[in-house]
Amino acid sequence: MNAGLRKLFFASLTLVLCGTLPAMEWPLPDAVVVRNFGFNYQGTPTTGLVFAGDGDVLAVGDGEVIFHFSPGSGSASRFPSPLGAWMAVDHGNGLMSIYARYEDAGAPVSLRVAQGSPVARAGVSGWSQQEGCYFMLYDRRERRWVNPSMILAPFPDTINPQIHGIQLLGENGNLVGVFPGQSIVQGRYGIVVNATDALSANRGSFLAPHRIISSVNGTEVGRLSLETISARDGLMLVNRGEQVPSRQVYASFPAFEAAEAWFNRGQAILEIIVQDIAGNSSTVVAHILVE
Repeated sequence: MNAGLRKLFFASLTLVLCGTLPAMEWPLPDAVVVRNFGFNYQGTPTTGLVFAGDGDVLAVGDGEVIFHFSPGSGSASRFPSPLGAWMAVDHGNGLMSIYARYEDAGAPVSLRVAQGSPVARAGVSGWSQQEGCYFMLYDRRERRWVNPSMILAPFPDTINPQIHGIQLLGENGNLVGVFPGQSIVQGRYGIVVNATDALSANRGSFLAPHRIISSVNGTEVGRLSLETISARDGLMLVNRGEQVPSRQVYASFPAFEAAEAWFNRGQAILEIIVQDIAGNSSTVVAHILVE
């Protein structure tokens, strides 16, 4: 995807998701992303960006601080917050940015923030595993988390996603590896894809891809899109052509059940296409004998 098309692509997504909201800036511009939106973390989807690094945490856009929590402020809550020190900033049009697990320094200095202004310091609080912060975007109108990479200013990225392995999940719960000469019994299978992406050589690697497209014998059977994750009736829902509970997509190991398909007797051609947010892609085609 050339630079002009990428600008148009991101501008279109911004308008669709956030009305007239301008493109946002990164909260920790020089930090490494250790988990990104949609990342499979022990069978649970990550709903934001987890940064490792130090420095000022910056407001991604103009807005108003509508909530903040400081574990050291003498809160009446007796339970530790997994987010540690955190705040929410309203940017209008229903979009809210959330900054968490940064250094606990009490209440923010100002309730109005400007894009690029410091709102906190990277640090350790809550369930932090290393110095940094946790950043999320939430659409209150649609009750969904939004992939920040669709709105934050894009980094140059020419690295193709990697497909590490494909397995088929039978109705009996058994996993079958997909490799040359593999045969399976006719039936319905989940298509489990182990794939990762990299933002760039030094910004983050082994991250979740943006999209996984599965086809059997030339017909698309599933399109897992990690653009938004919704919350309905206590369930986290992921878009796999339709909204499905995240537990149907996120395996207990680092992989995604990207689709389900019925395999008829004969020769089946399984094609997997994995794409990143910048338009880079990788493809694997497997020939499977169905008995």
